[in-house]
Amino acid sequence: MNQYPTMQRTAKAELVNAFMRGVYGWMSAGLALTAVLAYLTLTTPALQQLVFAIDPATNMIAGISSVVWILMFAEIGIVFYLGARISTMNASTATGLFMLYSAMNGLTLAPILAFYTAESIASTFVITAGMFGAMSIYGMVTKKDLTSWGSLLFMGLIGLVLASVVNIFMASSAMSFAISVIGVIIFLGLTAYDTQKLKTMGEMVPEGDAAAIRRGTIMGALTLYLDFINLFIMLLRLMGSRD
Repeated sequence: MNQYPTMQRTAKAELVNAFMRGVYGWMSAGLALTAVLAYLTLTTPALQQLVFAIDPATNMIAGISSVVWILMFAEIGIVFYLGARISTMNASTATGLFMLYSAMNGLTLAPILAFYTAESIASTFVITAGMFGAMSIYGMVTKKDLTSWGSLLFMGLIGLVLASVVNIFMASSAMSFAISVIGVIIFLGLTAYDTQKLKTMGEMVPEGDAAAIRRGTIMGALTLYLDFINLFIMLLRLMGSRD
Protein backbone atom coordinates (compact mmCIF):
# COMPACT_ATOMS: atom_id res chain seq x y z
CA MET A 1 0.00 0.00 0.00
CA ASN A 2 1.38 3.40 -1.02
CA GLN A 3 1.77 5.62 2.04
CA TYR A 4 3.09 8.60 0.07
CA PRO A 5 -0.28 10.37 -0.53
CA THR A 6 -1.13 9.98 3.16
CA MET A 7 2.24 11.44 4.16
CA GLN A 8 1.68 14.37 1.77
CA ARG A 9 -1.74 15.11 3.24
CA THR A 10 -0.34 14.90 6.78
CA ALA A 11 2.52 17.26 5.92
CA LYS A 12 0.14 19.74 4.28
CA ALA A 13 -2.22 19.62 7.27
CA GLU A 14 0.68 20.30 9.62
CA LEU A 15 1.79 23.22 7.45
CA VAL A 16 -1.72 24.71 7.42
CA ASN A 17 -2.07 24.25 11.19
CA ALA A 18 1.26 25.97 11.79
CA PHE A 19 0.27 28.81 9.48
CA MET A 20 -3.08 29.31 11.21
CA ARG A 21 -1.45 29.18 14.65
CA GLY A 22 0.78 32.00 13.49
CA VAL A 23 -2.23 33.98 12.26
CA TYR A 24 -4.16 33.57 15.52
CA GLY A 25 -1.03 34.20 17.58
CA TRP A 26 -0.27 37.54 15.93
CA MET A 27 -3.95 38.51 15.93
CA SER A 28 -4.06 37.85 19.69
CA ALA A 29 -0.88 39.88 20.20
CA GLY A 30 -2.43 42.77 18.27
CA LEU A 31 -5.66 42.60 20.29
CA ALA A 32 -3.70 42.51 23.55
CA LEU A 33 -1.69 45.58 22.53
CA THR A 34 -4.89 47.39 21.52
CA ALA A 35 -6.49 46.56 24.88
CA VAL A 36 -3.45 47.79 26.83
CA LEU A 37 -3.27 51.08 24.90
CA ALA A 38 -7.02 51.66 25.24
CA TYR A 39 -6.84 51.04 29.00
CA LEU A 40 -3.83 53.33 29.41
CA THR A 41 -5.57 56.03 27.37
CA LEU A 42 -8.66 55.90 29.58
CA THR A 43 -6.66 55.95 32.83
CA THR A 44 -3.70 58.22 32.06
CA PRO A 45 -4.36 62.00 32.10
CA ALA A 46 -1.61 62.75 29.55
CA LEU A 47 -3.09 60.30 27.03
CA GLN A 48 -6.61 61.52 27.76
CA GLN A 49 -5.55 65.03 26.81
CA LEU A 50 -4.06 63.60 23.62
CA VAL A 51 -7.25 61.95 22.33
CA PHE A 52 -10.04 63.91 24.03
CA ALA A 53 -11.08 67.53 23.58
CA ILE A 54 -11.47 68.88 27.12
CA ASP A 55 -13.82 71.76 27.93
CA PRO A 56 -11.64 74.16 29.96
CA ALA A 57 -14.67 75.60 31.77
CA THR A 58 -15.90 72.27 33.15
CA ASN A 59 -12.80 70.13 32.66
CA MET A 60 -15.11 67.53 31.11
CA ILE A 61 -14.76 65.63 27.84
CA ALA A 62 -16.30 67.68 25.02
CA GLY A 63 -15.38 65.45 22.09
CA ILE A 64 -12.35 63.92 20.40
CA SER A 65 -9.20 65.77 19.49
CA SER A 66 -7.79 66.30 15.99
CA VAL A 67 -5.08 63.77 16.89
CA VAL A 68 -7.68 60.97 16.75
CA TRP A 69 -8.62 61.91 13.19
CA ILE A 70 -4.96 61.96 12.18
CA LEU A 71 -4.46 58.53 13.74
CA MET A 72 -7.54 57.14 11.99
CA PHE A 73 -6.32 58.28 8.58
CA ALA A 74 -2.88 56.88 9.40
CA GLU A 75 -4.48 53.52 10.28
CA ILE A 76 -6.29 53.43 6.93
CA GLY A 77 -2.99 54.22 5.22
CA ILE A 78 -1.24 51.35 7.02
CA VAL A 79 -3.96 48.86 6.02
CA PHE A 80 -3.82 49.84 2.36
CA TYR A 81 -0.01 49.93 2.37
CA LEU A 82 0.21 46.46 3.86
CA GLY A 83 -2.36 45.12 1.41
CA ALA A 84 -0.50 46.57 -1.58
CA ARG A 85 3.09 45.78 -0.55
CA ILE A 86 2.88 42.68 1.64
CA SER A 87 4.25 40.31 -1.02
CA THR A 88 7.52 42.25 -1.36
CA MET A 89 7.80 43.74 2.12
CA ASN A 90 10.39 42.71 4.67
CA ALA A 91 8.71 40.39 7.18
CA SER A 92 9.95 42.42 10.16
CA THR A 93 8.58 45.62 8.62
CA ALA A 94 5.19 43.98 8.08
CA THR A 95 5.17 42.80 11.69
CA GLY A 96 6.14 46.24 12.98
CA LEU A 97 3.44 47.97 10.94
CA PHE A 98 0.78 45.55 12.18
CA MET A 99 1.77 46.12 15.81
CA LEU A 100 1.92 49.89 15.20
CA TYR A 101 -1.60 49.72 13.75
CA SER A 102 -2.79 47.75 16.79
CA ALA A 103 -1.28 50.31 19.17
CA MET A 104 -2.80 53.25 17.28
CA ASN A 105 -6.17 51.50 17.26
CA GLY A 106 -6.06 51.32 21.04
CA LEU A 107 -5.83 55.12 21.11
CA THR A 108 -8.67 55.62 18.62
CA LEU A 109 -10.93 53.07 20.32
CA ALA A 110 -10.63 54.77 23.70
CA PRO A 111 -13.16 57.55 22.89
CA ILE A 112 -15.73 54.87 21.99
CA LEU A 113 -15.06 52.78 25.09
CA ALA A 114 -15.27 55.85 27.33
CA PHE A 115 -19.05 55.88 26.93
CA TYR A 116 -19.55 52.35 28.29
CA THR A 117 -19.13 50.71 31.67
CA ALA A 118 -16.12 48.47 32.23
CA GLU A 119 -18.41 45.53 33.00
CA SER A 120 -20.29 45.80 29.71
CA ILE A 121 -17.03 46.18 27.77
CA ALA A 122 -15.66 43.02 29.39
CA SER A 123 -18.84 40.99 28.86
CA THR A 124 -19.14 42.15 25.24
CA PHE A 125 -15.53 41.17 24.63
CA VAL A 126 -16.20 37.65 25.95
CA ILE A 127 -19.31 37.31 23.78
CA THR A 128 -17.40 38.63 20.77
CA ALA A 129 -14.62 36.11 21.37
CA GLY A 130 -17.15 33.27 21.55
CA MET A 131 -19.00 34.27 18.38
CA PHE A 132 -15.78 34.98 16.50
CA GLY A 133 -14.30 31.65 17.60
CA ALA A 134 -17.39 29.71 16.52
CA MET A 135 -17.47 31.29 13.05
CA SER A 136 -13.73 30.94 12.60
CA ILE A 137 -13.93 27.24 13.47
CA TYR A 138 -16.77 26.90 10.98
CA GLY A 139 -14.61 28.52 8.30
CA MET A 140 -11.80 26.07 9.11
CA VAL A 141 -13.78 22.83 9.12
CA THR A 142 -16.66 23.35 6.67
CA LYS A 143 -16.49 21.55 3.34
CA LYS A 144 -18.73 24.19 1.78
CA ASP A 145 -16.98 26.65 -0.53
CA LEU A 146 -17.60 30.10 0.94
CA THR A 147 -16.14 31.96 -2.04
CA SER A 148 -19.61 33.05 -3.15
CA TRP A 149 -20.01 34.86 0.17
CA GLY A 150 -17.24 37.28 -0.72
CA SER A 151 -19.01 39.58 -3.17
CA LEU A 152 -22.23 39.57 -1.12
CA LEU A 153 -20.39 40.46 2.09
CA PHE A 154 -18.36 43.14 0.32
CA MET A 155 -21.51 44.78 -1.05
CA GLY A 156 -23.05 44.58 2.41
CA LEU A 157 -19.95 46.21 3.91
CA ILE A 158 -20.11 49.08 1.40
CA GLY A 159 -23.78 49.58 2.20
CA LEU A 160 -22.98 49.53 5.92
CA VAL A 161 -20.36 52.26 5.51
CA LEU A 162 -22.71 54.43 3.43
CA ALA A 163 -25.55 53.98 5.92
CA SER A 164 -23.21 54.90 8.79
CA VAL A 165 -22.17 58.10 7.00
CA VAL A 166 -25.81 59.03 6.32
CA ASN A 167 -26.71 58.38 9.96
CA ILE A 168 -24.04 60.82 11.12
CA PHE A 169 -26.36 63.55 9.80
CA MET A 170 -29.69 61.86 10.57
CA ALA A 171 -28.72 60.72 14.09
CA SER A 172 -31.48 58.11 14.00
CA SER A 173 -31.43 55.63 16.89
CA ALA A 174 -33.51 53.14 14.88
CA MET A 175 -31.09 53.34 11.97
CA SER A 176 -28.14 53.00 14.34
CA PHE A 177 -29.70 49.84 15.78
CA ALA A 178 -30.28 48.40 12.31
CA ILE A 179 -26.71 49.21 11.25
CA SER A 180 -25.34 47.42 14.32
CA VAL A 181 -27.48 44.30 13.77
CA ILE A 182 -26.56 44.10 10.09
CA GLY A 183 -22.94 44.81 11.00
CA VAL A 184 -22.86 41.82 13.37
CA ILE A 185 -24.19 39.57 10.59
CA ILE A 186 -21.69 40.90 8.05
CA PHE A 187 -18.64 40.56 10.29
CA LEU A 188 -19.65 37.09 11.45
CA GLY A 189 -19.88 36.10 7.78
CA LEU A 190 -16.55 37.75 7.03
CA THR A 191 -14.93 35.85 9.89
CA ALA A 192 -15.91 32.49 8.38
CA TYR A 193 -15.09 33.62 4.83
CA ASP A 194 -11.69 35.08 5.73
CA THR A 195 -10.76 32.05 7.83
CA GLN A 196 -11.44 29.69 4.94
CA LYS A 197 -9.49 31.96 2.60
CA LEU A 198 -6.55 31.96 5.01
CA LYS A 199 -6.72 28.17 5.32
CA THR A 200 -6.39 27.98 1.53
CA MET A 201 -3.50 30.43 1.67
CA GLY A 202 -1.83 28.23 4.27
CA GLU A 203 -2.00 25.30 1.87
CA MET A 204 -0.12 27.29 -0.77
CA VAL A 205 2.62 29.03 1.25
CA PRO A 206 6.10 27.86 0.18
CA GLU A 207 7.33 25.42 2.79
CA GLY A 208 10.65 26.49 4.28
CA ASP A 209 10.31 30.15 3.22
CA ALA A 210 10.12 31.71 6.68
CA ALA A 211 9.79 35.28 5.36
CA ALA A 212 6.86 34.42 3.08
CA ILE A 213 5.15 32.51 5.88
CA ARG A 214 5.59 35.41 8.31
CA ARG A 215 4.22 37.91 5.76
CA GLY A 216 1.23 35.66 5.17
CA THR A 217 0.52 35.23 8.89
CA ILE A 218 0.75 38.99 9.48
CA MET A 219 -1.68 39.77 6.65
CA GLY A 220 -3.98 37.04 7.94
CA ALA A 221 -3.71 38.39 11.48
CA LEU A 222 -4.64 41.88 10.27
CA THR A 223 -7.65 40.51 8.37
CA LEU A 224 -9.06 38.59 11.33
CA TYR A 225 -8.12 41.40 13.73
CA LEU A 226 -10.30 43.79 11.72
CA ASP A 227 -13.18 41.28 11.70
CA PHE A 228 -12.90 40.88 15.49
CA ILE A 229 -12.65 44.59 16.31
CA ASN A 230 -15.57 45.56 14.08
CA LEU A 231 -17.71 42.73 15.45
CA PHE A 232 -16.86 43.87 18.98
CA ILE A 233 -17.85 47.48 18.21
CA MET A 234 -21.16 46.43 16.65
CA LEU A 235 -22.01 44.19 19.60
CA LEU A 236 -20.98 46.89 22.08
CA ARG A 237 -23.40 49.31 20.44
CA LEU A 238 -26.17 46.74 20.81
CA MET A 239 -25.38 45.37 24.28
CA GLY A 240 -23.16 47.89 26.04
CA SER A 241 -24.37 49.78 29.09
CA ARG A 242 -23.69 53.49 28.96
CA ASP A 243 -21.45 54.89 31.68
